[in-house]
Amino acid sequence: MKERQSLFGIELDPLTMDETVQRCLEAVRDGHQLEIGVVNAAKLVNMRRDPRLAQAVAGCDLVLADGQAVVWAGRILRAPLPERVAGIDLFLRLLAEAESAGMSVYFLGARQDVLEQMLRRVAHRFPGLKVGGSRNGYFDDAQQEAIAGEIARSGAQMLFLGMTSPKKEIFTATRGARTGARVVHGVGGSFDILAGVTKRAPESWQRWGAEWLYRALQEPRRLGRRYLTTNARFLLMTARELIRLTPPIAPANRSH
Repeated sequence: MKERQSLFGIELDPLTMDETVQRCLEAVRDGHQLEIGVVNAAKLVNMRRDPRLAQAVAGCDLVLADGQAVVWAGRILRAPLPERVAGIDLFLRLLAEAESAGMSVYFLGARQDVLEQMLRRVAHRFPGLKVGGSRNGYFDDAQQEAIAGEIARSGAQMLFLGMTSPKKEIFTATRGARTGARVVHGVGGSFDILAGVTKRAPESWQRWGAEWLYRALQEPRRLGRRYLTTNARFLLMTARELIRLTPPIAPANRSH
């Protein structure tokens, strides 16, 4: 196993996409649970202000760099990560692997209409996929235990949570084991993208770490200010950490 890299006080797994997929398949095959946490710039900022979110992410078996900005920060701060492992890309890879291996999956999250549209599109894209069950993401805390039991009874080996932070991370931390799923992966807004409700940024924008800008341009009133504020805080966090890690310049010796 690769040694974890510490970034902003969070331990991240320096894995490639292929290595991550392999770890997930091994978990299903070996019968042990793998809870996956992903972090981008916004989440790392929010983790500073939300102890429950920070604790839930830190408790995951794998913590991956979902955002390109996190990979860049890792290089600058001497905590190198091999590549970005985007949550939605991992989601799609695991659906393909589950289809070919006959593994059962469960989808939890999004509005009911979005979930149904996503299920139709997933069935078209992965016709051989075994879907053990699904449920929308609109429920209160009192229902969590019953929902976890429903997932366990479905026999699903992979659970995908299409919910916002910190709800999906806290559900994973508190109910992940109860679900019985071998792989628990919080995929955020990926259900909306697969359903065609929102568009994902083109690959060129992704490579330049500008997915946030693409989304902000789609919903400027709702997301514009939030992204600008969050990114500014992330840059400040990175600068402060770099200053902390940079050794002071020793004064030159003067002979008298």
